[in-house]
Amino acid sequence: MNPSETSGQQSPDLVLYGGKGGVGKTTCAAAHALARSIKPETTALVISTDPAHSLGDSLECDLSGEPTAVTDSLCALEVDAEAGQEAYRRVIEALAGEFRSAGLRLGDDDLERLFRAGLIPGGDEVAALEYFAQYAEAEYDCVVFDTAPTGHTLRLLDLPAVLSETLGVAGEVQQRVKRTATAARSMVFGPAAYWGAGDETDEVGSLRDRITMVGDLLRDPERTRFRVVLTPERMAIAEAERLVAQLDELSIPVDSLVANRVFENAEDCPCERCQRDAERHARRLREIDERFEHAVVSVPRLAGEAQGLDTLSEFGSSLFAGTQKR
Repeated sequence: MNPSETSGQQSPDLVLYGGKGGVGKTTCAAAHALARSIKPETTALVISTDPAHSLGDSLECDLSGEPTAVTDSLCALEVDAEAGQEAYRRVIEALAGEFRSAGLRLGDDDLERLFRAGLIPGGDEVAALEYFAQYAEAEYDCVVFDTAPTGHTLRLLDLPAVLSETLGVAGEVQQRVKRTATAARSMVFGPAAYWGAGDETDEVGSLRDRITMVGDLLRDPERTRFRVVLTPERMAIAEAERLVAQLDELSIPVDSLVANRVFENAEDCPCERCQRDAERHARRLREIDERFEHAVVSVPRLAGEAQGLDTLSEFGSSLFAGTQKR
C-alpha cells in the first residue's frame, strides 16, 4: 500500500496484516488505518479478526462488533463471533424449514445440534468472513484487517473454497427436499401448491454468493493486499517464510513484508548488549532481503508501549517511510 494513493474510490482498498503471534500485527494495522485517515477527505476502518482482540487496547478505546468512531475519519471494530454467525444460523433454519415442509420432524433442539455440529466449520473464521463481506464495499477509502496469528488466518483464507463446496451441497439438498415437498403437496392441493413458491429468500444461495465474492476479492491484487509482519528473529523469519509460501498457494497477493521492532541505531547506547542487538538485527535484515522476493519495510523499535493515537501516528510515519527494498 503506497501512502500516496488518493481517495475517492468507488470501493475501499483492503489491506490485511498477518504473521506470527506477538510480532506487532495490531500495531501495524491500527497505525496504517490512522495514517490513511489523516489524509484530506479520506476515511478508514480498521477491523480486528483476532479472537484475542487487542485493537481496542492499542487505540485506547472501547470497541464492539459495530464501527466505533476513533477520530472524525477513523473507525474501528472487533469482530463479534456470535453476531457474525447469524447468517449461518439462517442457513440451518432455512434447511430445517425445508425438511419440515417435506414432513420430517425437526425440533428446536435438533436445529441447535445441527448448528453446533459444524455444518459451517470454524466459528471465529466464518464470523470474520461475514464481516469481510459486509465491509468490502463499505463507504470507506481504506479497510484494514488486523488478522489472527498465522494458523487462524490461513484457515480464514482457505475457508471460502471450503464453504463454497459445503454450501453447494447444502443447496442441492435443499432443492431436492423442496421438490419432494412441493410434489407431495401438489398431490393434495393441485396447482395451488405452487402459489408463492418463488417468494422465499434463498439463504443458502445468498450466503454462497457472498462467500464466493469474498474468495474472489481476497485474490484480487487490484483491491486486496496482504502484508506479512515479522521481527528480525530466526523463528519469526521462518514462520513468515512458510506463511508467504502458503499465501502464494492460495493465490493471495502479498504486497510486502514489515520487519518490525528493528534495533537500528546503537549510538545512543554504546553498551555491549545494544551493540550486539543492532548487529544481529542488521544480519537478520540482510537474511530477510535474501530469502524473500517481496519488498521489505523496516520499522524501528518503539521506545515505549504501542498504545494511543500519538504513538500510533509516530509508528505510522515509520511504517510508510520505512526503507523499501527491491
